[in-house]
Amino acid sequence: MVPFNPLDWFRGSGTQAKCRTALSGCASLEEATKDVTNQLGSEKGDLALVFVSSQFASDLPRLLPLLSQRLQAEHWIGFVGGGVVGTDSAGRSQELEQTTALSITLLNLPGAQLKPFQLDTESLPDLDGPVQNWQDWVSVDPADSRSLLLFIDPSCGAINDLISGLDYAYPNAAIIGGIAAPHNASHGSLLFDGQIINGAAGVSIGGDWVLDPVVAQGCRPIGPVFAIEQAQRNVLLELSDGDRRDTPVACLQRILADLNAEDRELVQHSLFLGVERRNLMQECPSDFLVRNLIGVDPRNGAVAVAERVRPGQHVQFQLREAQSSRLEARQLLEASQERCPFPPPLCGLLFACLGRGSGLFGEANGDVSIARDVLPDLPIAGAFCNGEIGPLSNTTYLHGYTACWGLLRHAPLIASAED
Repeated sequence: MVPFNPLDWFRGSGTQAKCRTALSGCASLEEATKDVTNQLGSEKGDLALVFVSSQFASDLPRLLPLLSQRLQAEHWIGFVGGGVVGTDSAGRSQELEQTTALSITLLNLPGAQLKPFQLDTESLPDLDGPVQNWQDWVSVDPADSRSLLLFIDPSCGAINDLISGLDYAYPNAAIIGGIAAPHNASHGSLLFDGQIINGAAGVSIGGDWVLDPVVAQGCRPIGPVFAIEQAQRNVLLELSDGDRRDTPVACLQRILADLNAEDRELVQHSLFLGVERRNLMQECPSDFLVRNLIGVDPRNGAVAVAERVRPGQHVQFQLREAQSSRLEARQLLEASQERCPFPPPLCGLLFACLGRGSGLFGEANGDVSIARDVLPDLPIAGAFCNGEIGPLSNTTYLHGYTACWGLLRHAPLIASAED
């Protein structure tokens, strides 16, 4: 009997999956577009992903016409970032921060179902209405969607509702993406099939391909896990640790007393709160969604957090620092690779917070170097965002200070014998 190779059919289809990448740091838009098109060659792609630094924002209307003169793709999508992540034609991946940069990825995905969508976010469907209203609005059949790549203009005013609505409409699709960087030009920040738009844009990925999400929040816990005893909306009033109850400020003071000098220094500017997120349909450990602490009431020891909370939930204070961020990102990428060891991802899409990069790691290419340690040949593209989009415990959230990865994998659905 001939050994079964899961790529035999894939290769036998007559079309090879390809990921071609280009990265340029040239100072002018004309030079940058010429540079990337020279790197990419002339072969047509199914999908072109374009990430451009905010330094080129005023020139954005000229970008796609310049690219389309020399490159061919069925679909174009991208956005303006506060920095750009890309891989040049020699396979070198970089994070280019606070400089002119242009990153292009051309994908050929045989067996994929790609459906780009553009959303006018001035008026959203009702979150309490029928799910069909959301699906009709997006114009994507959930049966054809395994993943959603989602980009949002910073002028969008209902981002959390938009993300919740897409989760509602596409519960089985991983949603990955980011919010574009703001700029002073009069047009939007999103690139969509030859247009510059506001609102939101994305592409549904189905068929034989899927985005495997990896969300690294970059924090480590300090102190015990507390239960919320009293809370009002986003304000914590009373926490408990075993039989001991106290105000959040008093609980934090006890934690600070046990920290070393270095961690006490970090508390002044890198303290966050992890809020429990439990999927009651699965028997798995709770995840903690890391959120900013936004205020303290010295009169009653209450603490306000950037997330609605309720009694019965658990919380844990968190510190954000470089070493724990490296360790967490590495562990999550390694776990993803262990779950899906073969075939390796065709490419990795990285949407990282503006607060990461060299500001967090103290050197360039922090997240990229971690990924290349785990997956040495992985082409990487993406951008530094004004907010990152990715799932935790099967629910999609808008994050901050996070690296949200989408690892593009060939993963054909296997039909049952009855089918």
